[in-house]
Amino acid sequence: RARYLDDIELPAGTLHAALVISPVAHGVLRGVDLEAVRASPGVVDVITAADLPGANQCGPVLPDDPILADERVVYAGQPVFAVLATSHELARRAARCARFDIEALPAILDIRSALAQGSFVLPTQTLVRGEPQRALESAPMRRAGSVTMGGQDHFYLEGQIAAALPQEDGAMLVMSSTQHPSEVQHLVAHALGRATHDVTVQCRRMGGGFGGKESQPALFACVAAVLAARTSRPVKLRLDRDDDMLITGKRHDFVADWEVGFDHEGRIRALKIMLASRCGHSADLSGPVNDRAICHVDNAYFLEHVEIVSHRCRTHTVSNTAFRGFGGPQGMMAIEAVIDDIARALGRDPLDVRRLNFYGVGERNVTPYRMEVEDNILPLLAERLEASSDYRVRRAQIARFNATHPVIRRGIAMTPVKFGISFNAQMFNQAGALVLVYTDGSVMLNHGGTEMGQGLHTKVMQVVADVFGLPLEAIRISSTDTSKVPNTSATAASSGSDLNGKAAQAAALEIRQRLIEFASQRHKVPAEGIRLTGGLVDLGNGQSQSFAQLVRAA
Repeated sequence: RARYLDDIELPAGTLHAALVISPVAHGVLRGVDLEAVRASPGVVDVITAADLPGANQCGPVLPDDPILADERVVYAGQPVFAVLATSHELARRAARCARFDIEALPAILDIRSALAQGSFVLPTQTLVRGEPQRALESAPMRRAGSVTMGGQDHFYLEGQIAAALPQEDGAMLVMSSTQHPSEVQHLVAHALGRATHDVTVQCRRMGGGFGGKESQPALFACVAAVLAARTSRPVKLRLDRDDDMLITGKRHDFVADWEVGFDHEGRIRALKIMLASRCGHSADLSGPVNDRAICHVDNAYFLEHVEIVSHRCRTHTVSNTAFRGFGGPQGMMAIEAVIDDIARALGRDPLDVRRLNFYGVGERNVTPYRMEVEDNILPLLAERLEASSDYRVRRAQIARFNATHPVIRRGIAMTPVKFGISFNAQMFNQAGALVLVYTDGSVMLNHGGTEMGQGLHTKVMQVVADVFGLPLEAIRISSTDTSKVPNTSATAASSGSDLNGKAAQAAALEIRQRLIEFASQRHKVPAEGIRLTGGLVDLGNGQSQSFAQLVRAA
């Protein structure tokens, strides 16, 4: 059995919050009539931006993302105020009674409109290698084109949810469905006007995240915590799916305009490409998302002369955020569209064009961002996969099928992927863990990563069990907790197992070494011969004892 936040029994007297959202994409907020809301059955409290005791901000990078709208609304779905009632249903019913006075203003809703008006949340970034313009002009053949990529909703099975429980001396315990407990902790503290040590954030598990719970949960945790502090009662804020999809950010949609020069075989001589993404009304994580897109435009192909321009467009829409791949898929989609267009222009199989442009050896193994591709097995891998998949035979079969079927069409492709593991901002590539060994030989483990269905907790438990030579059932893992492991990175960037597993391993190895040194002195045996395995301590002299016996003695 696995309990999620909505399953946790909260104290008697817990109140329930709901958010009231803007129906307008862009406008001046002249006022809100809250009389009907306050008079609704079960309503205990109503808060607007003016009622926040601390900062009205939940931006993860820049302070440009208000918790509740103040003076202006910048997207349809933006939270304007919060209502607190005795039940979830009563809070939602009361929220529907609000009456807005909003002076609507012109709204920028798409990427092309933002480009035309020079509307950006962050400065444009450009990456250049070689002499792309000169190489483009001298290329035997040239093509230009554009590709559009839509957004995508995370649609995690468990929606956004937070619960805040007031503690002694003004402290606050927040339970949040979040990939980044430390960030929630910091932003809740700012919203309350308190120090970070006054806030503890816990997350046992999420019912899916995919990036949608990296920066987005902070707003809901802040609202719950502020209401809990005002009333001195526990507060739960759980979004229904419709509100969740309106309020929270998505995968960035992109457009890519490109011009490519190539030879008669399909080898790329030069590429100039413009990437533009719809970031929404605030920066959120759009900076690193778009940086990552730049770093994936090459995908698995050597680009000797390349210019990549990246625009981060501000629109009056929900602020888009992290999503599985984090800009990588959009960058790769752009270059694969270029490759396909070259293949069509030459009448060649796209796989042949792809293989011709693969990273190779020597200088052809260096990316546009000056990183060497090491252990490059791609050419060999592609050759083996082409043979084992019967690619050529199947492609011929598909061509014959399509020639006689004008409605139903078939296709096949073999496409490489080069994907970087870890955070672009290198200071985030760190983790912490707390390992406790009790006198009965059982072990309690905590680390800074969060479980969202990917099995992270199980993997880190296995690492610790391996270090101590114990069965998995001897290890118990506790909820991710900011009071145990502080200042953590988000569980993201395909790094959770590597970072947190190594942190837990380092802690367990330190304890194991102390135990081995103790056993060596106690039993007068060399430390090098002592082994921990199968729940036993092999002393190397034909004698052994249980792990629990050694721990009790130590």
